Amino acid sequence: MTLRPHPLALATACALAHGPLRAQTAPEAPRPPVQTVTITAPAPLGEKDDLPQAQAVDAATLARRKLGSSDAAALLDGQPGVSLNGAGGVSALPAVHGLADDRLRVQVDGMDLMAACPNHMNSPLSYIDASAVGQVKVYAGITPVSVGGDSLGGTVQVESAAPLFAAQPGTWVHKGELGGAYRSNGQAWSADTNLTLATDALSLRYSGASTRSDNVRAAWAFKDPASNTGAGSTLPADEVGSSAYRAHNQALSLALRQDNHLLQLSAAYQDIPFEGYPNQRMDMTSNRSIQINARYRGQYDWGELQAQAYSQRTDHRMDMGPDRDHYGTGMPMDTAGRTLGASVQASLMTTPDELIRLGAEYQRYRLNDWWPPVGGTMGPNTFWNLNLGQRDKVDVYAEQEQRWSPQWSHQIGLRLSRVHTAAGAVQGYNDALSSLWGADAAAFNAADRDRSDLNADLTALARYRPDVQTLYEFGYARKSRAPNLYQRYAWSTQGMAALMNNFVGDGNGYIGQPDLKPEVAHTLSLSGQWQAANATDSVPADPAWSLRANAYLTRIEHYIDAQRCGFGQCGSDNLSATDGFVLLQYANQRAQLQGLDLSGQARLWDDGAGGRWGLNGVLNWVHGRNLQTHDGLYNQMPLNLRLGLSHALGGWQQTLEWQVVRAKTDVSAVRNEIRTPAYALLNWRASWQLDDSARLDLGVDNLLDRRYSQPTGGAYLGQGSSMAITGIPWCVAVPGKARSWLVGARVAF
Repeated sequence: MTLRPHPLALATACALAHGPLRAQTAPEAPRPPVQTVTITAPAPLGEKDDLPQAQAVDAATLARRKLGSSDAAALLDGQPGVSLNGAGGVSALPAVHGLADDRLRVQVDGMDLMAACPNHMNSPLSYIDASAVGQVKVYAGITPVSVGGDSLGGTVQVESAAPLFAAQPGTWVHKGELGGAYRSNGQAWSADTNLTLATDALSLRYSGASTRSDNVRAAWAFKDPASNTGAGSTLPADEVGSSAYRAHNQALSLALRQDNHLLQLSAAYQDIPFEGYPNQRMDMTSNRSIQINARYRGQYDWGELQAQAYSQRTDHRMDMGPDRDHYGTGMPMDTAGRTLGASVQASLMTTPDELIRLGAEYQRYRLNDWWPPVGGTMGPNTFWNLNLGQRDKVDVYAEQEQRWSPQWSHQIGLRLSRVHTAAGAVQGYNDALSSLWGADAAAFNAADRDRSDLNADLTALARYRPDVQTLYEFGYARKSRAPNLYQRYAWSTQGMAALMNNFVGDGNGYIGQPDLKPEVAHTLSLSGQWQAANATDSVPADPAWSLRANAYLTRIEHYIDAQRCGFGQCGSDNLSATDGFVLLQYANQRAQLQGLDLSGQARLWDDGAGGRWGLNGVLNWVHGRNLQTHDGLYNQMPLNLRLGLSHALGGWQQTLEWQVVRAKTDVSAVRNEIRTPAYALLNWRASWQLDDSARLDLGVDNLLDRRYSQPTGGAYLGQGSSMAITGIPWCVAVPGKARSWLVGARVAF
């Protein structure tokens, strides 16, 4: 069938500038007349071969992980090559192959959302509640240039539930869901709802979610009672201070479909009135954000066109939560971030065996970070931590996929990027106090603060499938990332101010370096997949067993690590301290990471009477070193293993998971990073599908109530006089949670 441009597509293409958008696949409707969103056309080579393969989290796993947390990042926990760096209760930071935060590209509904905080409290995945997530994809190996950019590691793509439409013209569909969950540790609860009203051409959807938690408990008295100091609350020795949170998310979306064209318009609003951060020196006391998103996808006789435009407005405030010393009237710190983005991508089927992708992207980011005066030496003026911060990015890319034979295919791609950063003049609380504020501000203001970086990314990957049970992929990638605004423009060497500029949770203070160069990573990757064959399936959807292995080596030039600060107000003792928090300056160095991911599953037993039994497992290992200083890289997850025993019988499903983590002994000495002991945990999940419209979930985290510290949770700073570098004890890691009983329910109507 010949597909022709439709007026809706032409109007949308004129209105939107740019934007990559994944293929939308709606979940199967629980009952007629709802149908899935599909756009019919011959499957391009890229969709059939999916080069390289992204790891998609299946629906059953998503539902199981949603029970344990309202944090969207938690939906990635347990994926091969992925770990989580601790932050607030709904703001964890994913790490892929040892690289996290800005070194990953994290997209929510195709938007590259930006953190607007010197602690990166409002990370991209914090802007969507876990209950609203419909699909998660992780590119953990060689990432195509069409989904990468301005990042070194992989790409994480999180999508809301796809729109639903009526099956027949002239009919209406209404559908809704109510869900809720309770978690005993922290007395946490969450509630969510979604409502859909649709015809065959129009779909209107509302979703809303609220969640809250008190402070969580550890399985032991992990801190000395002397740490309960300051004017804040005195907490029990097993209570994790500043781990409470409250969050509310709402979204409204409209989808229009005609023939092979789909237009989606959405608006989302977030209000987080409080979120504690046990590994930061302050808490989030307000975060309000609005996102507007427009996406188009259409298929033509020449291929496919995707376009997107979005905006993000964030107003963020930090201050002392109830578990900290308030220093009298408190210490407010405000941030305002504004992001505009657009993109366009055309996929051209030149032959049945060749696909060309051409695309362009644009992002405009503005950031102001100011601290109102509070008296004494922190007044009478406003402290400008970052004034008129700018980060603008323009990208173009081209990508080719080609099938040489039934066994061989390849993908190559090139992305060119220009990143421009700048910052305005700053001031301290009182620049007349030269030794505290004035000298640093004057030096910063006198320096050239305008930078432009030209980056080039290159990927080349080959796939070999000798038979339907075996697949090999091997490739090379050159990836680049320009420094973020805080890495370049955090200017004060005064202890308190430097401590505020920290988005890694180690308790140290950080000072920027305007002359930082972009990071450039060179990655070699080799992966293999093996699985049992089905009699008729070319690629078995449910093999009796499967195994996947991925080995990688990444060398990074101009890696942005840290060095001890020995100038300004840092002091000579700061250069040699080994048993306390320190002040650091960002510096370009060289680093290397190497690792291995193993994952697999096997069907143990399957009959009508006893149900279906299965075994699955994931093993991750990564080792990172600074090649210049021979130091360990910060926050590297040690060797870890997950084994799961699953059972399904009728509507009942359950999984018993054993998680084992090796001791973390290879640490970053320049940061005085805290070592953590090995541990093993047992977790249990169960669900009962009552019928098509009702589901009950049960679970227990840390079933045996084991004590453990989070290897990538950072330093515990959650109470007391956290603003002073020596005000709280050093060498206390953020502990893991004690046993927590979980229950959840979901009803469709």
